[in-house]
Amino acid sequence: MQFGFGIGPDTSWMREELTDLGVKEVKTPEEVDQLMKDTKEGTFLLVINSVCGCAAGNARPAVKIALGNDKTPDHMYTVFAGQDKEATARAREYFSEYPPSSPSFAFFKDGEIKAMIPRHRVEGRSAQEVADDLTMVFNAFCE
Repeated sequence: MQFGFGIGPDTSWMREELTDLGVKEVKTPEEVDQLMKDTKEGTFLLVINSVCGCAAGNARPAVKIALGNDKTPDHMYTVFAGQDKEATARAREYFSEYPPSSPSFAFFKDGEIKAMIPRHRVEGRSAQEVADDLTMVFNAFCE
């Protein structure tokens, strides 16, 4: 892990793995509320990012693979669990029927959660297997 200025791990590369794919970071509760307000129509994927090994080895690479699918969400966002704690907590309020886990994926259509891929579907699986789950969701709900 990289460390800078004595304040803990440098997570910028973990964020860039997603932002380089066009996934927009949401860092505050207010930004979460705004995205939920602005996405009442269409589809979006919310990636709950994490510093753990299964995020690096499986979750973030799975997003890249899944984006090669013919059908993809209209929008993609990410919150970073353990880093942007308040934003992550607010995001989880929008799918509180699912237990908190990270990394994980929440998929919304027309403002309603339609699918959740929790950590136990990421950990111990290959990036391709996680991407297969994502593409199954994309194919079911994206146009």
